[in-house]
Amino acid sequence: MRVRSILAAAAALLLTGSLATAQPASSRPVAKNYEFKTLKQIPVTSVKDQNRSGTCWCFSALSFLESEVIKAKSITDSTKYPDFSEMYIVRNAYHDRAIKYVRLNGHLGFSAGSGFGDVLEVIRDYGLEPQSAFTGMNYGTELPVQGELDAALKGYVDGIVKNPNRTLTPNWIKGFDGIMDAYLGDIPATFTVDGVSYTPASYRDAMGINPDDYVNISSFTHHPFYTQFVIEVEDNWRWSTAWNLPLDEMMQVIYNALENGYTVAWGGDVSEPGFTRDGLGVLVKAKGSTSGSDKERWVGAGSSAAKGDSKIPAEEEVTQESRQTGYDNKQTTDDHGMHIYGLAEDQNGTKYFLVKNSWGDAGKYKGTWYMSDSFIRAKTLNIVVNKKALPKDIKKKLGIK
Repeated sequence: MRVRSILAAAAALLLTGSLATAQPASSRPVAKNYEFKTLKQIPVTSVKDQNRSGTCWCFSALSFLESEVIKAKSITDSTKYPDFSEMYIVRNAYHDRAIKYVRLNGHLGFSAGSGFGDVLEVIRDYGLEPQSAFTGMNYGTELPVQGELDAALKGYVDGIVKNPNRTLTPNWIKGFDGIMDAYLGDIPATFTVDGVSYTPASYRDAMGINPDDYVNISSFTHHPFYTQFVIEVEDNWRWSTAWNLPLDEMMQVIYNALENGYTVAWGGDVSEPGFTRDGLGVLVKAKGSTSGSDKERWVGAGSSAAKGDSKIPAEEEVTQESRQTGYDNKQTTDDHGMHIYGLAEDQNGTKYFLVKNSWGDAGKYKGTWYMSDSFIRAKTLNIVVNKKALPKDIKKKLGIK
């Protein structure tokens, strides 16, 4: 689940994607004739902006967990919604990744991109901090601009892998952490929220977040259904496992979660021509390529760039086989991570999901994308949901209690 940068050192995708599959804005349909009616909307925190960083995996996962806290604690006042620090997670994830990269002599993906499992493991091992305690913005900009940081960290670990002393000292890890401290700032050991002092571990526990409460789900035929497998993409560097469900059952999980007030963390492909800068995701075809910042990379840079058919295009039918083909031939990749929080339908009765993005107040719907059922069926790489959101029959098949 990642978003690659055009710079070799500034990678940014959510599990493995290729810029060659991204479509230019000129080939993308415009959403001007779509009329949406909201059917279900679950509370979410405000839209954030990952800006020039490859951290969609973290923004989307934390948005998902913020909604989990809102639901579990029955928070109705939006001013009391939690706001978790993305860069606290990113900083600790990079630390762990560097150690594994060196242990594997550099034979591991090392970039800004990662996956939802990374977030849960960091929270398990390092706890959680609010944005008020750690912003991670120590280099003079309001929003993340991390190309230089990513390049510095990659160059450093590549130098360590060469092992110029023929034996590693323990100091290399301190040096790596020192680079991150310089760019992101020192992590506070304790902090105060609403007059209460916390450590990262005690804050995680106070928020009621237990990584064991969540399940990772995918749907591919190259592994047996109802078993767990490691999704074979570069950014899944922790080798996190996902439960493999048939396509219809994966979709059943998403619908069941939303109908019962649970949101869904979504990782998948946004290089399709039907994924537009106007806040639309539909399954149509086009040719071309693009590059640029995270948002510009996938949906174009200018508001006047997208000039598509004003009619609502017909969408392709998605099958388990067509979905597998998309994954096998690299048309379905780990471009991006977002947060599904509701249901809608257009004027033709076609179902859509309300999806919170991390590109700030972008698009026609101010940070929300309407992604069709067909698009989600075809382009989902994996989802994460609360175990309580699973339908009973699927829980039983997986042996989850």
